Amino acid sequence: MVAYVFDKLLATGIRSGQVPARTKAARSWFRDSAASMARVSRQGLVSDKDRLRSSVLIGGMYMFFYDPKYKKTLPYYDRFPLVVVIERYKDGFLGLNLHYLPPVARAKLMDALYTISNNKKYDETTRMRVSYDMLKSASKFRGYKPCVKHYLNEHLRSKLAYVNATEWDIALFLPTEQFKKAGTSEVWADSKQRMR
Repeated sequence: MVAYVFDKLLATGIRSGQVPARTKAARSWFRDSAASMARVSRQGLVSDKDRLRSSVLIGGMYMFFYDPKYKKTLPYYDRFPLVVVIERYKDGFLGLNLHYLPPVARAKLMDALYTISNNKKYDETTRMRVSYDMLKSASKFRGYKPCVKHYLNEHLRSKLAYVNATEWDIALFLPTEQFKKAGTSEVWADSKQRMR
């Protein structure tokens, strides 16, 4: 299913003359196309065997099901994060869950992250050269604060589905966030407050 969703939009983009993730116009086209999809199967997104990983790479993007350790005390949480990994630990990893940002802020942060990719090939070798210290020190990453989350391996509820660099902008706007205990508008309003 994940291959179908991404391949369909990539093929449509190629036919329309767009080149994924290489120009602002192309990124906008893919983002708009992904956002316009009515329904996407989360389970399908994490069941493509070619994409499943048991560990993460720093600077890679992943989707997965998650059940937080402290969900009873959290004001809200995302059951299906879309994460750019920024640090690895023995028990899990620290990442930017991009779902915590409203679409415009999400696009701005992603555009800033594109500037620190390790190459311009936008293929399986492309990653973001990102660290927590870097995010804190540069104003262009201003939107990162609400997104930083620590994920524990023992609370993962699926394998990690790797998102290729050609698909970052599609994944960024697929309607897959699954917030519990609060609606999307409340989460995004809180995030806007934290970004100030």
